[in-house]
Amino acid sequence: MLGPGCPKCQQTEKIFKEAVAEAGVDAVIGHVTDAMDIAGYGAFGTPAVVVDGEVKSVGKIPKKEEVKTWLVG
Repeated sequence: MLGPGCPKCQQTEKIFKEAVAEAGVDAVIGHVTDAMDIAGYGAFGTPAVVVDGEVKSVGKIPKKEEVKTWLVG
């Protein structure tokens, strides 16, 4: 999870946690808030989601079903 901690970032993190629980996968959820670290991912909008080192979403709150597809491949 990449973002400064704004309400959209908080909602994205909540959706991501719900998707992990529902998918039954083992995942570590982290939150990067430093602007330079976020830029290092090439994400110039927030919230952004990174799964296994790959940026999956930038600048929007993803749908839970979409997140599940990222998690289970």
